[in-house]
Amino acid sequence: MDQPAGSPTKVADSKTPRTERGRKTLRKLLDASAVEFGEKGFHEASVSSITRRAGVALGSFYTYFDSKDALFRALVADMSDAVKSSARSALRPDMGALEIEEAALGAFLHFAKDHREIYRIIDEAEFVDPASYRRHYETIAERITERLAAGAQAGEFRDGLGELEAWALMGMNVFVGLRYVVWSDDQESRSPEEVAAAVNSLLAKGIARKR
Repeated sequence: MDQPAGSPTKVADSKTPRTERGRKTLRKLLDASAVEFGEKGFHEASVSSITRRAGVALGSFYTYFDSKDALFRALVADMSDAVKSSARSALRPDMGALEIEEAALGAFLHFAKDHREIYRIIDEAEFVDPASYRRHYETIAERITERLAAGAQAGEFRDGLGELEAWALMGMNVFVGLRYVVWSDDQESRSPEEVAAAVNSLLAKGIARKR
């Protein structure tokens, strides 16, 4: 996922790498598994193919993971962390509440454009590891809920926004990403900035005709 070599990852404590070399190897395995799972799906992917992609000895795999399932769980957590990091990196302290939502969505769309495999991998997690699948979305919804509360406290959003609205907003973000990033083609492409601005306009204006 193109994170720095020292980025934290969700692996068993007993297998957490202690050296920079170990962290780089772990990063290679996670990046290679994202491609492998993204191309083949969980069931068709193999540990041997992942290690070949990573340029890592097959035996070294078990230094970091007990099984393909453990690697998949770590990858879902790693992707969730990467989505969070990409959104945070796009935010500035001087942004208003609506600006924050637009910037966070734009950052996610750019991330999804560079890592389209995230949709297949997260979708497969619903069946391969339901706990990771649920945790992924619950964590995102919690962050959106916090942003909505902060926006209301700043007087920019109406009071009473909470978990339900956060899940609705997250669902909209996920599916516009699917439509305009994963399913887009050159003839109908819209930039992440255009899509994020359109969604932001919907948030600001709603869909009801003004009377």
